[in-house]
Amino acid sequence: MTDLLLKNVRVQGEAADVLVRDGRIQQIGQALGAIPGIAVEDGEGALLLPGLVEGHAHLDKTTWGSSWYVNEVGSALTDRIHNERQWRASTGHDAASHARALALAFLREGTTRIRTHVDVDTDAGLRHLDGVHATRQELAGLVEIQTVAFPQSGLLVRPGTAELLDQALASGADVLGGLDPSAIDRDPARSLDVLFGIADKHGKPIDIHLHEPGELGAFTLELILDRTRALGMNGKVVISHAFCLGGVDAKRLDGLLQRLAALDVSLLTTAPPSRPVPAVRACREAGVTIFGGNDGIRDTWTPYGSPDMLARATLIGLRNDLRRDDEVEWAFDCVTSAAARACGFADYGLAPGARADLVLVDASCVAEAVVKRAPRRLVVSGGAIVARNGQDAAGRA
Repeated sequence: MTDLLLKNVRVQGEAADVLVRDGRIQQIGQALGAIPGIAVEDGEGALLLPGLVEGHAHLDKTTWGSSWYVNEVGSALTDRIHNERQWRASTGHDAASHARALALAFLREGTTRIRTHVDVDTDAGLRHLDGVHATRQELAGLVEIQTVAFPQSGLLVRPGTAELLDQALASGADVLGGLDPSAIDRDPARSLDVLFGIADKHGKPIDIHLHEPGELGAFTLELILDRTRALGMNGKVVISHAFCLGGVDAKRLDGLLQRLAALDVSLLTTAPPSRPVPAVRACREAGVTIFGGNDGIRDTWTPYGSPDMLARATLIGLRNDLRRDDEVEWAFDCVTSAAARACGFADYGLAPGARADLVLVDASCVAEAVVKRAPRRLVVSGGAIVARNGQDAAGRA
């Protein structure tokens, strides 16, 4: 059902009822009357949150739902890239079934929208993308999955990849991905020219993994911003990780943040403890949208990660020394409104007209919900109840 009257909840500290019609929020108010034929759910005073947003996942890579992967790979980025490619080819790793398992785990924890990067390379072609697209189609209406065609093995260094990325966008990928134009492709100007050319051809946004540190990364970032301005792609570019912004001096940082804000280029952070990261406080003060994601979850790269976006918000808060309640709400914004805005997920939020993606938790306020990672009492997606107390309400495996 996509019609629902949710009674006795708290919205931004105030008692309220929420009327959902045809999968969208129609009204938020007090003491709304029951309507014949519409199911009534008592929220019992729980806190109402919007559906959570995963801004940077790799659903196609995960081993979620499978036996434990024993990780013995080297620590270099190229070690991990080569190991993963060989492992997936030798095991026949199925992107569709694993993406489905992880997407449903996200849903049970209240995440209703996911941006996932999907490997496209000259070994696998579009096989992984086709698998994730099959899962996207199966779960349509439950989880909105946005795909990024991602050249994990590099662009220029693997001839034929550009043509595959072109095909990926033509076959339904939503966003074009990129990877370290200087450190991996060793020719950042040409790499970015090819990448932006493909995106411009298809009218698609770009999301570039930029792991490059310090001044090297800042140099690449400037080149990205130059092309964003030249092609008028304001609001259509995301820089994922952007570790360089945690490793340049204050004056250099200020200049880069000003350019990012002026071009409406957003930043994705996973808030890893082991790398310099862009600071949430500095980004907000400069007017730069910064949002959050897990990156890989239990795959050949890492045994860590969780499909719980409140847990990721906690990590963002810890990494950025966010302690006051209003500051913890910044971390929550990274996995809700800021992520929806940066990824272009439409009709989002707790307001009439928005898609009815709702999460009920037992917490007094947003800060408490984040810090204690409050259990999800109820998850509603598009007006339909899809999970209760961490269990799938529809009986899906």
